[in-house]
Parts: sequence; C-alpha cells; structure tokens
Amino acid sequence: MAEVTGVIEVEDSAGLGEKIALVVVSLMAIGTIFVFSAGVDVGKGINFEKFYESTNLRKVLFFPLAIGIMSAMARVDYRRLSMAKGLLRSPITYLFIFSVILLVIVLLPGIGSEINQARRWLRIPLGPATISFQPSEFAKWVVIFGLAGFCIKYGERLKSFWRGFVPACLVVGTVVVLVIIEDFGSAALIALLSFFVLLVGGADWKHLAAPLPFAAVGFVLAVITSPTRKIRILAFLNHDRWAGSANYQAAQSLIAIGSGGLFGKGLGMGVCKYGHLPEDTTDFIFAIISEELGFVGAASVIALFIVFLVLGFLVVMRCQDPFGKLLATSIVMAVGVQAALNIGVVTVVLPTKGLPLPFVSAGGTSMLLSAAAVGVLLNIASKAGQMSFGDDR
Repeated sequence: MAEVTGVIEVEDSAGLGEKIALVVVSLMAIGTIFVFSAGVDVGKGINFEKFYESTNLRKVLFFPLAIGIMSAMARVDYRRLSMAKGLLRSPITYLFIFSVILLVIVLLPGIGSEINQARRWLRIPLGPATISFQPSEFAKWVVIFGLAGFCIKYGERLKSFWRGFVPACLVVGTVVVLVIIEDFGSAALIALLSFFVLLVGGADWKHLAAPLPFAAVGFVLAVITSPTRKIRILAFLNHDRWAGSANYQAAQSLIAIGSGGLFGKGLGMGVCKYGHLPEDTTDFIFAIISEELGFVGAASVIALFIVFLVLGFLVVMRCQDPFGKLLATSIVMAVGVQAALNIGVVTVVLPTKGLPLPFVSAGGTSMLLSAAAVGVLLNIASKAGQMSFGDDR
C-alpha cells in the first residue's frame, strides 16, 4: 500500500489563538497608554528629534514592533524548537550557549551598563539611537524552552537522578548563578519557572526536593551578602518603620492604589507619577493604572491576565503533541507567574523586587521577547487540533 502521512483534525483551535492575540494586544495597548501617561514630565516638552531617549515614546515604538514579532513567530513551526533530532541539532542549544556568553559579558565593567546600581543591560548603538538589551530576560525564555524540549526528548533519562535530572539542574544553575550576581529577582523567577517546567515535564518529586536545601542556602547567602537585599527584606517585615526610607516605594505604591478609589482620578490625572513613585513606568506601572482608573481599571488588567491563562490552558488541553503541550504550559506559566509576582510587589504582598508586568511595563527586551513567546503559543494553538499519524503501509 502506498505511503500515507498527514494529520487528523481533532478540533479547530484557530479562534483560540485569535483570542489570545487579542488579549495580549489589549495588554500591550494599555501598557503603551499608561507608560506614556506615567512618563509625562510637566517641566519638559516632547523632543521628537531624540525620540528613542524618551521612555514613553520608546513604548509607542515597541508596541507595533512587538505585534509584528508576535505575528512572525506565529508563522514559525514550533516543532523546530524541539530536541527531537538531538541536542546538537536543536537551535535552543546554541541559543543557550549564546545567552550564557551574554550573561558573562554583561557583568564585565565597561561593557555592561549599570542602571540603579545594577549591571544588567548591554547598550547596543544603532546610529543616533542606543538599544538597551537585558540578557537575563533572553536567558529566561531560552531556559524555559530548552527544559521543555529536554523533558520530552529525554523523558526516561530525566527520571534518573544522575543521568537526567542533575544535568538539567546544572544548566539551570549556570544561568541562575550568573543572573543572581546583579539581578536577584530575575534569578529567583528563572529558578521558580524551571522548577515548574521540570515538575510538569515528569521529573520525580524526590529529585525536585533534592536541590531545595541548596537553593535555600543560596537565597540566604544572596540576601546577607547584599545590604540592599537585606534592607528590603527587613523593610517588608516592618513596613511602618521603613516607610520613609527603604519602604518609600512600597508606601507610595499603596498611596497611588488607595487614592484611585473605585473609578480612579481619570486617565492622565494621577499625581504619584510626578516624582513621588519611583519606577512608575516599569515595575510599578500597575499602581499608576490603579490610581488613574481605580479598582475597576486594575481589576480589568487582572481579568485580562486571567483570560490569557484560561485560553492558554485551553490550548494545552487541546494540543495532541507532547512537546507542544509542555511548551504551551511553560509559556502560559511564565507569563502568569511573572504577572502575579509583579502585582504582588506593587500591592506590597511581596517584598519589593524589580520584575516588570508582562506586556504592560516599559522595557523593550521584556515586551519583545514575551511577544515572541506568545507568537510560539499562537503557533501551537494553530496546530493544537492536529494529531500526527505515521505510515500506513
């Protein structure tokens, strides 16, 4: 009998991808509006000749660029990112090596750019403009994608502590150690997401518990060896005592949220952005949204993230391909966990730490890479209703 290959259509998921794209574009649009609002300086006009030097104007530029990247990635077959043909034939392997090189380079004085006493950025000159690139954000997505591919390709080996689990942990540990030197929050996020991916990917519970004591020791050392981190923890545990110093940012965040009331002061009418709330366009953009749109606006943003999670997990449930299923789960979890952590920091449920709100905060690296990851999710959604079958001879 002639060779027959193809797919069996299980369920049409094209509409699901469109809904996910609509939710993400809505979040990016909200971010563009409020970063522009929070970046307003009443003492200065807008200099369009130095467009890229303005945080709020850069966000306007990144918005359509992010949509373009998301659309482009949605057309790339996600299975090309798998390790089905082996480690050396997977692009993720070489992206991981590249990400480690970038993480090392950014730590070098004179090369890595230091902002707010942290060397986390590489500045890339492009004519009159300069692009700031954050290697830790790139490494985060590479680790997530790599672990998803490793778990599916080497699932049986993963159940072996020394042959599978330890090598996976060494890969994650290499990135975490390099990131934690200058960026504790991103390192903790990468470790947490890696734990989730390995858990969902089939790692043994007993194996997952083994690194926890080392992680706890690393956490304590990272805190006690950094005066800034130590003060932040103490300030979080004793909010009132540090409200005028180490907890000033958290206190101003609560003032912004509380002053918004039910419907807010109105778009552009907030006052906390005028020098009162540091990092108002980045880590604390949710507080500005809460002040200007009130509880209704803040709840709407949270609702959009919840809708994203629901739609994302519907893609997971419908996907017939193990790699696609785990990769979609990892992408959805990464966005959801980071959003929850950011909102937890802004509402002072968690200690202050620099993590952007996905799609909403200013920051080109985070927005563009997150959009690329969602593009991969959209590609998975487009194929979620397909089940491959083999040869019929």
